Amino acid sequence: MKLDFKTDAGIGIRATLGTIVLSTDETLEPEFARMTALDGVALYHSRIPMVAEIKADTLQQMERDLPASAQLLPKSLDFDVIGYGCTSAATVIGQEGVARAINSVFPHAKVTDPLTALIAAANALGAKRLGFITPYIPDVSMRMRLKLEEAGFEIAAFGSFEETDDRVVARISPTSIATAIDRVAAQTGCDAIVVACTNLRCLGVIEAAEHRTATSVISSNQALAWHMLRLAGVTDQKNGLGQLFKRDL
Repeated sequence: MKLDFKTDAGIGIRATLGTIVLSTDETLEPEFARMTALDGVALYHSRIPMVAEIKADTLQQMERDLPASAQLLPKSLDFDVIGYGCTSAATVIGQEGVARAINSVFPHAKVTDPLTALIAAANALGAKRLGFITPYIPDVSMRMRLKLEEAGFEIAAFGSFEETDDRVVARISPTSIATAIDRVAAQTGCDAIVVACTNLRCLGVIEAAEHRTATSVISSNQALAWHMLRLAGVTDQKNGLGQLFKRDL
């Protein structure tokens, strides 16, 4: 028996989002699932090779790998936004390099990355003086710091876990991250605290940290999901995700 059927517009009737996630990342997808859980929003993931050790040369390699990873997203979909989920590599490759690589496969999609999103988020919150936390070795942290300063921000306080192994970064406890936020917030007055790295488990500590420190907290995953939704025209405010998710671009 042949059955009749009708077709419709599919899942992403409000927005279709894609992310390219590091092969070593254990955190982005679970956190994104929570932040993008909205009716009519469809989220798809691809993976990109990444060695465990985070260094400038291993990060640069991903620019060459990005088109192949983008090819693994469903070609039948008209993506509104595609996000590249690596803060440190986005710093090394640059926003233009990331966009060029992804648009070579999906020319009509808007493209963002965590560093671009962190800058947009800080601007949306009206922050100029930033507390800055990373898990990275000094060279990678310094590159990111310089990018933030070039974007017009002052780094009022800084701290790093100085861990090169991405597998270890994924195991840094949320309690340790919360403590780091408190320590950086206590150093000097800042308008917002930026916690950089998609593999740090930040989402569960942001709201409480904002209440304790009376300062907005921005994480890589939070900023990237927020920026992708806003670029796609989805302006829903969500509770429990920090002050950022109550702001538009």
